[in-house]
Amino acid sequence: EIRRRQAETNDVAIAYDVMGDRYVDMFEAGIIDPAKVTRSAVENATSIAAMILSTEALITDIPKPEPAAPAGGGGDMGGMY
Repeated sequence: EIRRRQAETNDVAIAYDVMGDRYVDMFEAGIIDPAKVTRSAVENATSIAAMILSTEALITDIPKPEPAAPAGGGGDMGGMY
């Protein structure tokens, strides 16, 4: 849908505003650099990865063995309803 609108208007700045549930021109709406979101996500992921790599040990959940399933019930006797 976005690509179709961009082709119709010949404007690549058209984007979908999720908060307003409408299509807008990013520059008119004040969204000048949407790449900041991507850059921020990559920087945060890199920071977390560096912290994990430099940590001596990580604490995770210890798996607990699950108990066996209970025995099945016995079959019914013939003629009982």
